[in-house]
Amino acid sequence: MNGPRLEVLDGWRGVSILCVLAAHLLPVGPKILQLNAMFGLLGMSLFFTLSGFLITSFLLKEPPVSDFLVRRFFRILPLAWLYLIVALTLAGASADTWLAHFFFYANLPPVHLVPLTEHIWSLCLEMQFYIGIALMFALFGVRSLLLLPVLALLFTALRVTDGVYASSISYYRMDEILAGCCLALMVHYRSELRLLDWLKKMPQWPLAILLLVSCHEQGAALNYLRPYLAALLVGSTIVNPASSIATLLNRRVLVYLATISYALYVIHPLLVHTWLGSGDVIIKYLKRPLLFVVLFILAHISTFYFEHWWIASGKMVARKLKTA
Repeated sequence: MNGPRLEVLDGWRGVSILCVLAAHLLPVGPKILQLNAMFGLLGMSLFFTLSGFLITSFLLKEPPVSDFLVRRFFRILPLAWLYLIVALTLAGASADTWLAHFFFYANLPPVHLVPLTEHIWSLCLEMQFYIGIALMFALFGVRSLLLLPVLALLFTALRVTDGVYASSISYYRMDEILAGCCLALMVHYRSELRLLDWLKKMPQWPLAILLLVSCHEQGAALNYLRPYLAALLVGSTIVNPASSIATLLNRRVLVYLATISYALYVIHPLLVHTWLGSGDVIIKYLKRPLLFVVLFILAHISTFYFEHWWIASGKMVARKLKTA
């Protein structure tokens, strides 16, 4: 299943970044329908599911914690910090704001995000999750991962208690990553529980519709189930790689989008605040094709020439730490 599974996950990552870019850069239907917000939530929910799934799958192999952290930091920090240097300089940010961004707590109250860094909340959430799960893993070992479903339900219970459908604050969004962690446990751990058989029976298209509804404000209480609907939908395509949705996801264009997705996500708001994003509504959207061209060129260069070097360096450092 390793080959098809990776292809499906790349497909979901490609769909995720398409949803986010559409939500941020295009009018997705009339404003009254609130489809931009819906697709933004959908894209991030899928992204967090994939993140939780992949991180937990990696930790189930019981690697050294140093290996995990070094790989993650070398993957995330170089481009993020480079972007932050540019964005915060342009914003004339205060020292407190710089500190909050570079140590990834800018999305926690009191929020320090500025217009050019509003999307960085998701990286803050990711980094906080990495540190938290690494500490738990280091202190209590691989069996501590079995606490992740409990933590997911507790964070969801907090959202229900406070009536929060969606937020950029970590404790109102952590259950989306943790739902992906639960999926990894279902797929990789304790096969005798026959959870995979149950997951294979999940009806994919009804799940997809429910997930869409759960990403809309009018979905009301269904929003609380969004993390688990996303995890179940992704999981159903992992265990059914020949299903109709999984087949649709196995496209080379989605694999490419997945490859450059991190750079696309980090860079795109900066372009919106340049000449490429200026003008009234008509002028602004007439420039959108050019903005997309520039964005994809920059993302390609970043991925294959800047990030690639840092990722390779991270792997080398992790190997040296293993043998030290």
